[in-house]
Amino acid sequence: MLNPLENYFLQQPEPLQGCMLYLHDWLKKQNLEEVYKFSTAFYLYQGKMFCYMCVRAKDKQFYLGFVKGYKMKHPSLKKEGRKQIKVFYINPSEDVPLKDLKQILSEAKKLY
Repeated sequence: MLNPLENYFLQQPEPLQGCMLYLHDWLKKQNLEEVYKFSTAFYLYQGKMFCYMCVRAKDKQFYLGFVKGYKMKHPSLKKEGRKQIKVFYINPSEDVPLKDLKQILSEAKKLY
């Protein structure tokens, strides 16, 4: 029987599913702990909420949301009217921009 997090990933259509599974494995290698919270994949750093995966319902855009994004200044992060969270959009049909993502994770970890 699948746990809720595995089930969440497997319910996604391709190429989104493959992208999410790749990021899921990559984030775990960055010393982040995974949990299934608020009906999505959440990642904790040092036991605190760090980032999450989300597929926006209205247009199916996929992004990583960073909990302390309001303290971050990376040009690839978008605020879009949010007070705290900033998001990093990822196109599942293209290669994951790991260079930007590594910079963002490094900056975000300094906040904890």
